[in-house]
Amino acid sequence: MRAADADRERAAHVLREAAGEGRLTLEELDERLDAVYAAKTYAELEPITRDLPVPGSPAPPAHPSGTDYRPVDGAPSWRGGIGIMSGFRRSGVWNVPRRFAAFTFWGGGKIDLREARFTEGEVTISALAVMGGVEVIVPDDLSVHVKGLGIMGGFDQRASGPGVPGAPKVVVRGLAFWGGVNVKRRARKQDKRLRKEMRRREAAEIEGPETS
Repeated sequence: MRAADADRERAAHVLREAAGEGRLTLEELDERLDAVYAAKTYAELEPITRDLPVPGSPAPPAHPSGTDYRPVDGAPSWRGGIGIMSGFRRSGVWNVPRRFAAFTFWGGGKIDLREARFTEGEVTISALAVMGGVEVIVPDDLSVHVKGLGIMGGFDQRASGPGVPGAPKVVVRGLAFWGGVNVKRRARKQDKRLRKEMRRREAAEIEGPETS
């Protein structure tokens, strides 16, 4: 959904209150305010203040969706993926190692972390796309740092941002040559249902009781 000016102002108010309480430095405040006013959708706006309490309300728990990041016994674990004139996919419940390497040549690969578990607090995904593409989907409660390079190609860095306290950090680095590496933030399924219900309740409160 597209964010309105009022949504951006509410997020900016949260940031300024957090800076006044010492939760953010002035440099962090400036960086996040720039991101707030550049945000066009709720998906871009929400991660900016997710690790901060809303003024006048108690601080949220570390994992509001009840997400468990610990590895699962028996779940698969892949250290990499190769797509040469073909493709690979890593998704579902799987244990992500500390380092994951992806390579595509005239092919594609998809790395979906929305149901993944993590063996370390920080994961590095090294992606090399040569006339191919790599897509990385990260749940929006994780911290993300994208620092790859695109040469006659694209290495999208817009997904970079903080996550909830205590969540793993995902670092995506590498090179896209005549290809592309696309990193996207997506809500988990249970989080989507929760947000939908919260918005429904907020809309009902604003409308108030129906009058005949």
